[in-house]
Amino acid sequence: MAQLLRHRGPDGEGVHAEPGVALAHRRLAILDLSDAGRQPMLHGSLAITYNGELYNHETLRRELPGPWRSSGDTEVLLRLLERDGERALARLTGMFAFGLWNGADRTLLLARDRLGIKPLYYRLMPDGIAFASELKALLVLGRPEIDRGAVRDYLLHGYVPAPKSIYRGIAKLPAGHRLTWQDGKVSVERWWRPAAGLIARDAATTQGELDALLREIVPEHTLSDVPVGVFLSGGLDSALTTYYLHRPHTFTLGFEHEGRSEAAAARRVAEHLQTRHSETTARSTDFAEALEAMPSLFDEPFGDSAAWSNYLIAGFARREVTVALSGEGGDEIFCGYRRYWSRIGERSNALNRLLAACLPPLSRLGQSMQRRAYAGLPGFAAALGAMTPVQVDALLTPQWREADYDHLWFYRSHWREDLPPLARLRWLDLNTDLAEGLLTKVDRTSMAHSLEVRPPLLDHRLVEFMLSVDPALLVDERARQGKLIVRRLMEPRLPPGHLRRPKSGFGLPVHRWIRSNPQRLRDAVARLRERGVIARPVSSEFRRAWSLLVLDRWMSACA
Repeated sequence: MAQLLRHRGPDGEGVHAEPGVALAHRRLAILDLSDAGRQPMLHGSLAITYNGELYNHETLRRELPGPWRSSGDTEVLLRLLERDGERALARLTGMFAFGLWNGADRTLLLARDRLGIKPLYYRLMPDGIAFASELKALLVLGRPEIDRGAVRDYLLHGYVPAPKSIYRGIAKLPAGHRLTWQDGKVSVERWWRPAAGLIARDAATTQGELDALLREIVPEHTLSDVPVGVFLSGGLDSALTTYYLHRPHTFTLGFEHEGRSEAAAARRVAEHLQTRHSETTARSTDFAEALEAMPSLFDEPFGDSAAWSNYLIAGFARREVTVALSGEGGDEIFCGYRRYWSRIGERSNALNRLLAACLPPLSRLGQSMQRRAYAGLPGFAAALGAMTPVQVDALLTPQWREADYDHLWFYRSHWREDLPPLARLRWLDLNTDLAEGLLTKVDRTSMAHSLEVRPPLLDHRLVEFMLSVDPALLVDERARQGKLIVRRLMEPRLPPGHLRRPKSGFGLPVHRWIRSNPQRLRDAVARLRERGVIARPVSSEFRRAWSLLVLDRWMSACA
C-alpha cells in the first residue's frame, strides 16, 4: 500500500506494527528534514501517520510540555491530541489528514481538514478498517464492484462526491469530518461547523479587515524548510496571493493558442511585483496522453479537463521548489463565478420549461434550457453540475439507473434555506464542488510530482471571515461582476488594466479536439455501449463528451 503512494512521499518511509494494527507512511520532507521527523511517530500509547502542514505549530508548541525530539509539526500534533483528544482539531490552523491509533483503548481516529484540502479514503473490512490518502492503496486489499450510483453521480458532477467513491465499500471522509473506529463500531461526525450568519459592515471596514487578514495569513503559508514558489496565472486570486509575499518565485503555464493563454498577463504581474519568474508553454497538448493519465492520477472518473493543465504546471514547478502556493478558493469565498450575478435558480418560466421538455436532451440548446427550467435547489444543481439529470437519464441504460434516485442528494445535504440566495450559493460552493472537484484536482495533479500545494485563500480564518461578509458587498448584478471589495483592494497594486481582463480559466480546448477527432469519441461510446452503460450514440458536438471519454478510459484501465 505504501509503495503505491511513493509519489506522495519520496523522501522516506516508515512502518509501525503491533498486534492487530499496522501503520505506514511515505514522507515528503518539508519541516524538520532530519530523521526526527520520521513517521509513523510514536508517543506513549499513541501512533500517528499524518499528511499536511500546521502553520501555527510553533504557537501550539509553546503551550505543551517538553522535552521535544523534533522541530516539526507532527510531534506537536501528536502531543496536542494526547492532551486534548478530538477537541484539538479546533486548535489546528492548516491542512491535514491523519490517522491516530491509541493502543491503550484500541481506538482509531481519522480526521480531515475543514475544507478538504488533503484527502482521506477508508474501507471497512470484516476484520477491521483500512485507510489511505488515495484509492489505489486500498485496492491492494481487493477491487470491489463499481457503485453504479456513483457513475451516475460522476456524470452529474464531473466527480464522485463524498462520502462515496466509485467502488462499493470504499468511502471518502468528507471535508471537516472525523471518524472514530473501535471494536468494529464506526462513528462519523462533522467537527467544523462555521457560522454562516452575516455581520453588518460597510465596504471600507470590510476591505480594511480583509487586507489585515491577508497580510497575516498568506506569509504564514510559506512555512517550510524547503524552497517555496507561487502559481501565477492571469487572474486576480493568484496575483493577490503573490502580492502579499516578498518577491517570491512565481511559475506560469502558457498555451500555444494565444486566445487561451494567460502567460503575458502573468508576466506583467510578475514584473510589476518584481518576482523571480519562470514560465513554460504547453505548445501542443497531447489529449490522448492526458486521457491515458487520468485513471492512474485519480483512480476513479474525474471529468475536469483542467486537471492536465494543473499536472503540467506542477511538474514544471517541482524542478525548483517542493511547495507552491495557489489561488484556489478565491472564486468561492469572494463570489467570483458568473453564477453569482446571473440569478440561477430564479430564471424558470413557462417557455424555458416547454423548450426543456421538447428539445433533444443531449443538444447544446436542450441543456441550456434544462438549466433554466428549474427553480430553487434544482436550479442551482442544474447550473453547478456537469450534466443535467435529464441528460444522465437519457444516456444511461436501465440497468445503470436506480429507480427513484435522488439526483440532488449531494447538493441537498448542504442546502441552507435559512440563508439569503447569494450566501446560500457561496455555502453550497464551499461544501460541494470546491472540496470534491477543485481541491481533488489540485491534490492529485501536484502530488503526482511530489509537490505540496497550499491554498492560503482557504485558510479557515479567512473563510470564516468571508462567510460573515454580506455577498451584496462583493457582487454587482448590473455590472455582472463579483469580487468587488477585492478588486478595489488590489486594483492600485496591480498593473493598469489587469482587472479588466476577461476571466479565461485553466481548461484545455477539448471541444475543438473532440470535433476534429470524432472517431475517438465514437470508439469510446461504442465501448461504453458494449459494457451496457450508455444507451445511445453521442455526437461530437455534445458539450460533455470529455466526461464520457474519461469514463471510458477509466473503465478500460480499472474496471
